[in-house]
Amino acid sequence: MRAAVAGAGAFGRNHLRVYRELETAGLGVALVAAVEPNAKRAEETAAQYGIPVFSSIDELLAADLGLHAASVAVPTVHHHAAASALLDAGLDLLVEKPLAASLDEADDLIRRAEKSNRILQPGHLERFNPAVLAVEPRLTRPMFFEAHRLSIFTPRALDVDVVLDLMIHDLDIVLTFAHSPVREVRAVGLPILSPKVDIANVRIEFESGCVANFTASRVSTEQVRKLRFFEPRQYVSIDYARRDLLVIRVDAGAGAVPPELAAAIAAGKVDTATLARLAASAAGSSVPGFQFLKPEIAPGEPLRLEILSFLDSVRTRSAPRVTPRQGRAALELALDIQAAMVTHALRAGLSDFFNSGA
Repeated sequence: MRAAVAGAGAFGRNHLRVYRELETAGLGVALVAAVEPNAKRAEETAAQYGIPVFSSIDELLAADLGLHAASVAVPTVHHHAAASALLDAGLDLLVEKPLAASLDEADDLIRRAEKSNRILQPGHLERFNPAVLAVEPRLTRPMFFEAHRLSIFTPRALDVDVVLDLMIHDLDIVLTFAHSPVREVRAVGLPILSPKVDIANVRIEFESGCVANFTASRVSTEQVRKLRFFEPRQYVSIDYARRDLLVIRVDAGAGAVPPELAAAIAAGKVDTATLARLAASAAGSSVPGFQFLKPEIAPGEPLRLEILSFLDSVRTRSAPRVTPRQGRAALELALDIQAAMVTHALRAGLSDFFNSGA
């Protein structure tokens, strides 16, 4: 299978690396070309991978390289232009999140893919995080989510705000886990170091009664990638960065939650050390009715797993694990959040919010 990567920036470099690793491992794919308009990055990419690097999608397609598939890792504002040209040329695509910059663009890409029977997979990476893969079979009825995604400021991805840059990962996961229409969105966000919103807090209520709180920041002093949620008689904590999963089950008839456990859960700090202490206490029957589980997690790099899944869909002509309509749903919710942030800014009299171009 002959593949190309459009975009050799922060995200594209990783796609290039994984395709070449898969090629070297003999897994039935060959990295044959890239697209990168930045002359310096194009030269570096060509030298590193020994492939032609074109300055535009049109040049790539004119070269007639017999391509089957491609990753699109250009800035979000260019997703539609790049993906539509590649789809029309008959390629199957993995498009980095978000699927497009607007719902109209997303709908057009979906129509093109369906019309030509092409695979169109949105690049929602966390769906392939080993911790997420491990927890999905254990889901019962999530009713309350807390998501925190914090990053140190970098100049990448500033063509979009923090909701489309970072929070959209958690929006996609929660939409998938909650499996319910959205009833209400409340949001506040502020630009700090860029012209767009850099920090946001969001509360979403679903028709099922499930509630989710999201915090995303790209101006933090630390890196945090965590999701925790509560189901009837079960607490689940996912650390995306560590690919770690903790499940605490409460048996029927269990007594009061131990104070240390309650405090740790409330603070979102149920770490391995706390778990070890509590598990030891449970083994000694001082915490009856509580099961502390560390499910086995299969190792794997999420991007590698994502690309392998994409290539399998291409080969088998089966629906991707993340469908384009799921990518559209995450984008729609992100855009609703942006609208809610504007509404809040108006109500709060934050004129700088609008002057910043947010």
